[in-house]
Amino acid sequence: MDGPLNLSATPWAAAANRSGGGGPPAALPGRAPLSVFGVLLLTLLALLAAATFLWNVLVLATILRVRAFHRVPHNLVASMAVSDVMVAALVMPLSLVHELAGRRWQLGRALCHVWIAFDVLCCTASIWNVTAIALDRYWSLSRHLEYTLRARRCISNAMIALTWALSAVIALAPLLFGWGETYSEGNQECQVSQEPSYTVFSTFGAFYLPLCVVLFVYWKIYKAAKFRLGSRKSNSITPIAPEGLEVKEASQQSQMVFTVRHATVTFQTDGDTWREQKEKKAVLMVGILIGVFVLCWIPFFITELINPLCSCDIPPIWKSIFLWLGYSNSFFNPLIYTAFNKNYNNAFRNLFSRQH
Repeated sequence: MDGPLNLSATPWAAAANRSGGGGPPAALPGRAPLSVFGVLLLTLLALLAAATFLWNVLVLATILRVRAFHRVPHNLVASMAVSDVMVAALVMPLSLVHELAGRRWQLGRALCHVWIAFDVLCCTASIWNVTAIALDRYWSLSRHLEYTLRARRCISNAMIALTWALSAVIALAPLLFGWGETYSEGNQECQVSQEPSYTVFSTFGAFYLPLCVVLFVYWKIYKAAKFRLGSRKSNSITPIAPEGLEVKEASQQSQMVFTVRHATVTFQTDGDTWREQKEKKAVLMVGILIGVFVLCWIPFFITELINPLCSCDIPPIWKSIFLWLGYSNSFFNPLIYTAFNKNYNNAFRNLFSRQH
């Protein structure tokens, strides 16, 4: 999932040069010098890679150290964090080297194949891990009686195995089956295979299929949560005995009315129950996780699908912006998941307090 970024030839960089804002560093042999804007942008991308790595490592360390996290759904979160750590450690740094070299690959054929394979593998696994978390949340909300802890553990482990197996097939297909070429020595190019049939296969397997799954799942999650919360307000229990106990719950306010014989006692409740509040927060978390995933990746995969099929001339600057926007999803994933989970926040505080 590679895209070039010519930092010395962007319109913004040219504007920075014309504005006279500082002298550019010494030029590398065979390429134009970086502008001040280009240096700042590269620094920002390097910080993004470092922050993505550190935040996901923190999530993994917390899951490993806290015994309560050694179960579902934290194994799905751990799988997502592993894929995002690999994006930050193995993919982003070589992407920065590629940009600094003026979009020319000077590290040889073998490393090019390794970089592209890990790029496709890690990004695809990250996307499918988001899908697995959404599926797990849907089943836990809609089938909480059948979706027992044992079944949840087996299904989540199966989803993790399928995620990495499918990602490996998509990533290694060009190398194993000769499905297009990723490296051109004469042009010093290193990019994902542009073979049209592989483009359709990889983009649908890595993005469009999981996109359809997560959108359908979130629609079902929203409907299930709305039905469960709505049915609570119409709850009413009336016994047959004439002098029995009648319990009714008001439809417009959070109160319960107990009628025993002819005396009436009203108790004010706290509104939503703990389970309902947890379900609302889970629905919101999954919605934000899916929304950010779509916003980060859909520009890249639209251009990735259109470019080889129609031979469109998409400006390199936009291809690179869309690529790094997709990479940034690996930074947002742990932020979103842990922000809606008090257990992670408490575990983070305990982890740092013990070190001090």
